[in-house]
Amino acid sequence: MKYRQLTKEQFENLHEEFARFLASQSIDAKEWIQIKEENPKVAVDEMNVFSDVVWEDVLTKTQYLEHFSETTANLFKCEDEEIHRIAIKINWDINLLEQKGFEWLMQNPMDNSVDIFKGSKPYKEERNTELFDLIEKGSNISKGEIFDYFNQLVS
Repeated sequence: MKYRQLTKEQFENLHEEFARFLASQSIDAKEWIQIKEENPKVAVDEMNVFSDVVWEDVLTKTQYLEHFSETTANLFKCEDEEIHRIAIKINWDINLLEQKGFEWLMQNPMDNSVDIFKGSKPYKEERNTELFDLIEKGSNISKGEIFDYFNQLVS
């Protein structure tokens, strides 16, 4: 398995897609129930293959990631060959995880208590593997508005 198995909730949300995936392998609903009961390892293998297919599709389409903590923000633009990062650190008691703190940052990005660093690097591993690792460490897929906002400020 390249990534990780989807959660139960993710499988439930993708049940129609999973049914089509099984159908593409000539497995109908009745046969799927039988496989789960009689050969759970095969069922897990099928779920793992489907999970990898879903993750690969999602990661390939991902263009931006962001990760916030109380005093830092890491914004990523994920291109084909390299990843761009804007790292923001707040040097006073503010919580970016709260609406008030986030709004303060967006209204005061050039405040003396805000450090902004920008960098780029080629991927060390396969692109999607690195993006998956960032997601597993707490990053979220985004539309890139915050990255673009800060990128314009520091360009």
